[in-house]
This record gives sequence, C-alpha cells and structure tokens, in this order.
Amino acid sequence: MRENEIYTLKNGIRVIHNRVTTTKIVHCGIMLDIGSRDEQPANQGIAHFWEHMAFKGTRKRKAFHIINRLESLGGELNAYTDKEKILFYASLRDEYFERALELLTDITFDSVFPATQIERERQVILEEMAMYLDDPDDSLQDEFDSVVFAGHSLGMNILGTEKTVRAFRRKNFQQFIREHLDTRRVVFSCVGNIPMDRVIKLAEKYLGALPKFSTTKKRTPFKNYKPREVILPRNVKQARCAMGRPAYAFTDARRSPFYMLSSILGGSGMNSRLNLALREKHGFVYSIGAQYVPFTDTGLFAISFGTEPSQLTKSINLVKQELRKLVDAPLGVKQLASCKEQLLGQIAMAEENNISFMMMMARNLLDQGYVTSLEEIFDRVKNTSALHLQQLASEMFDIEKLSYLIMEPAHGVSA
Repeated sequence: MRENEIYTLKNGIRVIHNRVTTTKIVHCGIMLDIGSRDEQPANQGIAHFWEHMAFKGTRKRKAFHIINRLESLGGELNAYTDKEKILFYASLRDEYFERALELLTDITFDSVFPATQIERERQVILEEMAMYLDDPDDSLQDEFDSVVFAGHSLGMNILGTEKTVRAFRRKNFQQFIREHLDTRRVVFSCVGNIPMDRVIKLAEKYLGALPKFSTTKKRTPFKNYKPREVILPRNVKQARCAMGRPAYAFTDARRSPFYMLSSILGGSGMNSRLNLALREKHGFVYSIGAQYVPFTDTGLFAISFGTEPSQLTKSINLVKQELRKLVDAPLGVKQLASCKEQLLGQIAMAEENNISFMMMMARNLLDQGYVTSLEEIFDRVKNTSALHLQQLASEMFDIEKLSYLIMEPAHGVSA
C-alpha cells in the first residue's frame, strides 16, 4: 500500500508526497485548478497559451535557460492543459530534486510573458491547431465535446480559435492569472525516494515564499443537456463517429462502477465487447473504444471509431446493439468475475507508473480532498454487482439520449 503524506503551506498550497525507496528518479509537478473551462468565448485558448508561455521567460531566466536547466542533467520538463487543470512537471534524478522544484516554482508563478516570445509562440500554437485539424482522430474528440456541451465552456476547444489566439497580449495573460489563481487550489505533488521532511523544507523555501492568492470566481455548472446530431464534411477517406452523452461527476459514487462498465464495453483490452463485435466479428473497424472522463460537476461518456463510409450505418447499429445487451440482461457470474479480474489487473499495473501516480495524487487532492487508495478502488470493483452495472447501463445507455458526431468524407457518405 502506498503511503501518502500531505502538508499545507501558510499560503494554502498543499504538498503531497509518496516516498518510493526503490527508484532514483523523482517525478514532481505543480497542478493548478485552472483549465479551459474557466475561459470565456472571447479568451478561449488562453490557459493553454499560458502553459506554453511559462517556458518562455521569467524574471530570472530566458527561454533557453529554462529548457536547459533540467535537460542538461538528463531530466525532462513538461506541461499540459486540460478542461480543468494545468500541470507543470519534471522528472529527473532525485539528487537534483531541489533544482526541479525551484524551476517549477519559477515558471509557474513568475512568467513575464515577453512580447517577442508571445508572437513566436502564437505561430507555434497556430501550427499546433493546423496539425490537430489534419488529424481526424485528434479533432474528433474535441469536436464531440462541442456537441455534447454546446453553449458551455466545457465544449470549447482547449487550443482556442485562430481569432482568439491571434489576439492575446501580455495583459490578457496577467488578467487571466489574476482572476483565477488561488493558492488554496494549487497542489505540489511528488513521487520519489526523498524523505518527507526534505520535501517540506524545500517546499517552504520556494513555494512557501509565495504570497497568498485567492479568487471568488466560480465555475458555471453544465445544465440542460439536449441530444444533438452533427455531420462534419472533412477531407478524409474514412468516416469517423463519436457518440455519447454527459456522465457522472468525479465525486459521484457511481463513478467507479461506471468506469468498470465503460471498460467492459470498450476498454483497452482486445476482448472488449465493442472490439469483439465490430472488429473481430465483422471487420468494420481497426480500433474502437469507449471513454469515460469525469469532471468536477459532470462527466463525458463517448464511443469513437472510424470505418469505411459504406459501413458507417451498420457500425452504429452494432454499437447500439451492444449497449442494449448491457441494458437488457445482467452479466453472468463468470462474466462478472472475469471482468473484475481484468480491471483489477489493469488498475494495479497503472499504479506502477510513478509519473501517472504523481499526477493522480494531485488531481485527487484538488477534486475530492484526499487520494483514493488502491485498496479502496479494489474494494469498489469487487463490491460492484451485476445488477448495479445493469442499472447504470439503463441510466446511461438510453439510445434516445445519445449525441452523435459524424466526420464524413467531403464527397459524402454512402450507407
């Protein structure tokens, strides 16, 4: 069992550490409870742009010195932005832990947003947007978000739009940070062979020296979902389809069993029901999966696949058949036991990934105030009944409540 230790600095920043004595690598990161859903239509994409700009200069470092600070030691420095979080993180030998923490603090809280770097990075992000549009598998999910969460910030593209990205100036970043940064909603997470007292000492030295920031901004909950069907002509050969609906929030007790149900339907295993039905039996798809992503107040359930245009309607009908099977009949005793064992094995292997565990600790602490232990997750899986899964399937797999996004070849789809 992993033992996590938590410490709170005077400015509200929380420090969480998991000591692993069998590694020489430390993974650490600063996670902010700020994401693209905190934007408005006029400034969409600014959280992601901020993430890029953090590497482009602080009061004490230029871009080259930021990049070279850890990489010259064989370490890695990276970041990501999603709907609700920004994470700046590093991985390197534990003897250089202090260097990583100091650098992460610097780029997270002391960026100066040089005007020349804004212009350069603007072009980089526009290229990133073009690359994303050229990859239908990447763009399908983002486009589907806008279908399910129409009219809400959860439906806005994390990258923003060409218009907004071209408009950002230094003052826009500074205003966004000022309006949304709250040190009570910041977590420093760490996994490695470092004593907790050393982690605390260095966190006090760097993060503890920061002033307390607070905000009264509240996220707008997503409400009033209506199923929609959207067809997007694209310059592609395959037809691609995403289908799904809003799902359970991160703190909802139904989250764990629904994750299990989603895994049975279209998880990473080749023996998922959708893979067996559409790929193995009919050869309609190369890959198909079901994804469940929880947010703080809602969630997203989505099934996605690509197929020949002539097979699209047949493929959608096969997916619906698999959904109805889970609604109409509970899993048998052997089926349920087998599904549980497969999921438990996948969860146990995922926990072995220290960098993912570091990220999970930070997100858990921000979203629910504690870290869910492996034992608790195992208990939830083991105690889930076939009847409970069938009830969740009845709630979530109502065909009439699903939304659809079809990305079809520009010359049309023949069914």
